[in-house]
Amino acid sequence: MHFTLIHNPNIMIKMPRFEQCISLFFIAVISVACSTPPPAKDLAQDNIIPLPTSIVATGSSYVLSAETMIYVQKGSEDLTLVGNHLAGMLNPATGFDIKVKSTEKAPFLGIYLSLSGNEKSGEAYELNIEEKLITLSASSAAGLFYGIQTLRHLLPASIEMSSVQEGQWLIATGTIKDSPSYGYRGAMLDVARHFFSVEDVKRYIDLISIYKMNALHLHLSDDQGWRIEIKSWPNLTVIGSAKEVGGTEGGFYTQEEYKDIVKYAQDRFVIIVPEIDMPGHTNSALASYAELNCDGKATETYTGIEVGFSTLCTDKEVVYQFIDDVVRELVEMTPGPYIHIGGDESHVTAMEDYIPFIERVQAIVKKHGKTVMGWDEIAHAKLEESSVVQWW
Repeated sequence: MHFTLIHNPNIMIKMPRFEQCISLFFIAVISVACSTPPPAKDLAQDNIIPLPTSIVATGSSYVLSAETMIYVQKGSEDLTLVGNHLAGMLNPATGFDIKVKSTEKAPFLGIYLSLSGNEKSGEAYELNIEEKLITLSASSAAGLFYGIQTLRHLLPASIEMSSVQEGQWLIATGTIKDSPSYGYRGAMLDVARHFFSVEDVKRYIDLISIYKMNALHLHLSDDQGWRIEIKSWPNLTVIGSAKEVGGTEGGFYTQEEYKDIVKYAQDRFVIIVPEIDMPGHTNSALASYAELNCDGKATETYTGIEVGFSTLCTDKEVVYQFIDDVVRELVEMTPGPYIHIGGDESHVTAMEDYIPFIERVQAIVKKHGKTVMGWDEIAHAKLEESSVVQWW
């Protein structure tokens, strides 16, 4: 049997149906024989931080290309949010214009994000990478978000660049299953001693989320500076925020800026834990309001690095009104469960004053619907079972 394949589109060929089928089969066989298999890659050799619960490598690779599409299970805004995070992560360095599309059925090609309905662990995920399809499933959008961070780790480091990079974008095939060992995975940023802009804080949130951290502890006040607007006590930012360590210009976050940081963090499944340190580490507040001092005199602002010399006057009712107002305004802007009260290095506060102070502040935080978090010194006081003690 002989076949003549003519590529002129203006010529029509009439042939028996059987011969048409044979011709199509012949072309298909040639196409398969000539296609190049994806390069071999070993998933077990990739560096993923933190190390997942299990990794099973299958020795091939998925090739990310301009034709790749991200599909998300239909019916969830959170899934679309995670899909857009993934597209935003992939497009700058690759130069592709990868789109996000919702679907009711799992695709045969591309990247597919879905909710599994398994409630055992809200942050667990399973990532299956095949030559034509990547499937990421989790019981929550947070789990999916951590899964796309693992995908990020599997790509070349140049994926982090903001300009188009040359090269092939390969992801090793296999299956990764992961769930966190710790529910609270936090990082801290001290914006009190040295002030950082909103954009700096957002960049820090980006960096910690790459490694699946889910809490940002913001140290908002100390001897050297008060960094959050409290509308009922305006001098905290008029006076208390002016300087920083070394005497250079300080700064503060308006409430709108703080809310913006909180929302940015929420979109990356990170809670904000605001810290207002007390009764020590309070010179910026003591310089702002004379009545917070036992002698009724405002202190001088401070730009050094020594610790332990300042204290709120724990015998004054105005101090507890001040704390109540600060906590109330913070709570109104902070959806996370914790308010951090510091409590460390209050060397000039007598222990007989320190203990009742901590217990009273704990009650204020609880009244406003939040859980107290504090440094290990607060354990001298009688704490609620839910209160969290951190070792610094």
